[in-house]
This record gives sequence, structure tokens and C-alpha cells, in this order.
Amino acid sequence: MLSIEPITSGIFIIIGSFFGALSLHSYQKYKLKSFQQIANNILQKAESDAKKINEAADFNIKEKESHQQKELEKKWHSERKKLSKHEERLKEREDKLDSRMSLVEKKLTETERRESTLLSKIKLNEENTKTLQENKQKLIEELESISGLSASEAKEILLNKITNEVKADAANFIRKTTKEAEEDAERTAQKIIIDSITRLAVPCVSEATINTVTLPHEDMKGRIIGREGRNIRALERATGINFIIDDTPNAVVLSGFDPLRLHIAKLTLTELVSDGRIHPTKIEEVVEKAKLKTQREIKFFGEDTALRAGIMDLHPEIIQLLGKLKFRHSFGQNILEHSLEVSYIMGLMAGELGLDSHLAKRIGLLHDMGKAVSHEMEGTHAIIGHDLALKYGETKEVANGIGCHHFEMEAMTIEGSLCSSADAISASRPGARIEAVEEYIKRLKNLEKIAYDFPGIERAHALQAGRELRIFVKPDVIDDDGVITLARDLSKRIEKELCYPGKVKVSVTREKQVVDYAM
Repeated sequence: MLSIEPITSGIFIIIGSFFGALSLHSYQKYKLKSFQQIANNILQKAESDAKKINEAADFNIKEKESHQQKELEKKWHSERKKLSKHEERLKEREDKLDSRMSLVEKKLTETERRESTLLSKIKLNEENTKTLQENKQKLIEELESISGLSASEAKEILLNKITNEVKADAANFIRKTTKEAEEDAERTAQKIIIDSITRLAVPCVSEATINTVTLPHEDMKGRIIGREGRNIRALERATGINFIIDDTPNAVVLSGFDPLRLHIAKLTLTELVSDGRIHPTKIEEVVEKAKLKTQREIKFFGEDTALRAGIMDLHPEIIQLLGKLKFRHSFGQNILEHSLEVSYIMGLMAGELGLDSHLAKRIGLLHDMGKAVSHEMEGTHAIIGHDLALKYGETKEVANGIGCHHFEMEAMTIEGSLCSSADAISASRPGARIEAVEEYIKRLKNLEKIAYDFPGIERAHALQAGRELRIFVKPDVIDDDGVITLARDLSKRIEKELCYPGKVKVSVTREKQVVDYAM
């Protein structure tokens, strides 16, 4: 027999499970309804918020549209004002143009009226001129018939009469001028002589215009001459000095009137003989080196002289000018040594008189500075020195002392007036100067000066003691036909302006040299 308790307990369990499931379903259904209600509430709130946002956006858009509308209206009004102003200006300009056009039309009408008047006057003048010509011809014919002479014969008689009168007046004027000039002839002649001899004067030809370079052996002469004389021509052209190769054993004689060129030529030939390589390219290279070396020597001579005189604060260009005086002579006296001697004498004289000895020595050292460039600039060496001193920073007292030492200007200071005395003392002391070839040097300088007066001259050298003038022209300026004309014109001018013994050979060379390098 089965027990009832287990069955009962199972039934209760099933019933409990059914009710539990039913209650759980009811709970879940209730919870679902609450969730749906919450969702509906959220949706309603979202819709209300969206509606508010849309309304706010619509309001903002309307406000912006109204603001933009106002801005556009303002811009339109401003542009309208501008357009109205432009229209007013254009109207004013049109009115002005209309007024000007009316004036132009009036002027054109007036011009046309004047032109017609002028044309009528021109026509009337032409008719009057024609009438006058006819009357003139009739008068000439009547005069010819009355006088029995033709117009050409009468003109010739009149010209002869006027010519004779002019010649008589010219002769009287020349006679009067000559008479007036004779009164100052002696003083004028002395001044001209002084101006001439203060240029590049030298003691004697053998000492100042000739130099000798010793050769190691006789074969060197042939190498100096070169094939067909090309080396010696290159030397003479580059240096401006005449190279004389004769029977003198182991020696070459250099001849030239410019001591600076002579020094450069001697340095060049000495270097070439020492090196052994002699050809045109090497010659040009050595000449340039010799010029640079000479420039250094000039600077050294200037600085050494300033140091010996005790004057150290000189401009570099003045130092250069002093150094160049080493290669200048006056009647055999070296100008640089003469300047130093004048400086010493002026210093002693100033010291004895209680004056400024430093100023006096400075004036004495620089008094002949103009001779370094006197053949390159117009004027006397004293005036040139005065101008150069001012140019390079010297005081007015120093410049005046330089300019007045030949009485060409009034002395400002006592120290300046001492310069002429010290200069005369240095020049007149026994053995200081030798009068020999000043006219010879002057002729050589004048030969070169005449050549440089012609256009297209590259270099001009007076050689053979003034018996030859060698000219090198610029090939781009003067052609081959022009060389012939230049030589003839130079010869005619030398004959007209210079006095010289014998004859002067004028050699004109036109050479175009092109140098290129194969790389």
C-alpha cells in the first residue's frame, strides 16, 4: 500500500510552482508596463525639448536674417552715396571738358585765322623780295654801265682796298704789341728759363741718360737680340729705353733720358741675364716685376728721407712723391738730396732767428715736391707742390711756403720766406750743379708731349738722344691708313714747333696682340 504523504507533498509542490510561476509572470508583466510608461515619458519629454530647440533655432535664424537685412541695407545706402558722389564728379568733369573743348575750338579758329594771315603775309613778302631782286639787278646793271666795271671787278677792287687797310692795321697793332712786350722781355725770358730748367734737368748725358749692364759672356748678346730682333724690340717697347748692342765686350748700353725708365730697364735686363730665359712673354713678366720693385724702392727712399729729416707724419702719397725725387735731377743735383739739404738749412736758419724750426724743415723738405709730377701736370712745380700739399692734408702755412719759394705768390709766414734763400744757398754752393743738357732734356720731353697730343697714342718714347720718336698706337682707334697720316702729321708738327740739329726719325707702330689659353 502506497503512502499518501509523498503524493500530497508532490501535489503541493506542483501547485506552489504553478502559483510561483503565475506570480512571477504577473510581476514581470507589471514591471514591463512600468518600463513602457517610463519610455513614453522620456519620448514625450524629448519631443517637447526638440520642439523648444526648433523654436529657439527658428528665432535665432529670424534674428540673423533681420540683422543681415539691416547690414545689407546699410551697405546699399553707402554704395548709393558713393555712386552719387562719383556721378557728381563725372558730371563736373564733363562740364570742365565741355568748357575746355569750347576753348580749344576757339583757339583752333584763331590759329586758322592767324595761319591764313601769315600765308598772305608770306606771299606778299615773296612778291616784295622778287620785286627787290629785280630792282637790285636793274641798279647793278645801271652801276655797271655808269662805272664801266663788272660786279666781279668792283668786288675785287673793294676787297683789295679792305685787305690793304686790314694789313696796315695789323702791322700797326703788331708793332705796338711788340714795343709793349719788349719792356718786360728780360723778366719774361728769365721766368721761361727758370721754368724750363726746373723740369727734368740732368748733369750730363753720359751720367744721367746712359747706363751699362755687364754680361757674363758675348753669346748673351745674341739671346738679348732674339730671332729677327724680336727680344730687343720687346725690351725697348716695354721699357721705353734704347738698348745699344755694339762691339763693347760683355756689355749692353742702355740709353734714355728718363731716369725712372732707365732704372726699370736696368733691373729688367739684369734679371733676364741672371735667369737666362729671354723671350717676349718673359720680358713682359720681368718688366712688371721691375716696376713693382721700383715702386717699393720709391716708398723706401721717401720714408728714409722723411726719417732723416725728422718728419714722420706725412701722407703716404707725399712719401711716394718724395721717393720719386730720387730719380729727378736739376743741373746735375739730385732733387731728393737737394730737398733734404734745404730742409736742414731752413731748420738752422729758423733756429737762429727764434722761429718754428719744425715748420721750416717741413717746408724745405717738401718745397720741390711738384717736380715729381711737373712734367705730367700743367703749371710750375712750385704751384703744383702748393696744390698737392693742400690736397694731401698739409697746413696752409706749409703749402704757402712751398708755393712762394720762386716768388709766385706772397709769403704768409717768415718760415715760408726763408725757403727761397735756403734753396738758393743749396743750389749755388760750389759743385752743387752743372749746367749741361737742360735744352736736350727739354727737347726730348717736348717730343713725347707732341706725340701724346694726338688721339689714339698708347705710348711714345724719344730715343737716340732725340733723333728718333717711337710711337705705339691703339689698334682699335687707328687703322693702317691712319698710321701713315699720323706719321706725316707728327713730322710736320715737329718741324714747325721744335728746333733740333739734323733730322728726327718718326716710327709709328700698330700692333694687335691676342693671348688665349688652351685648357
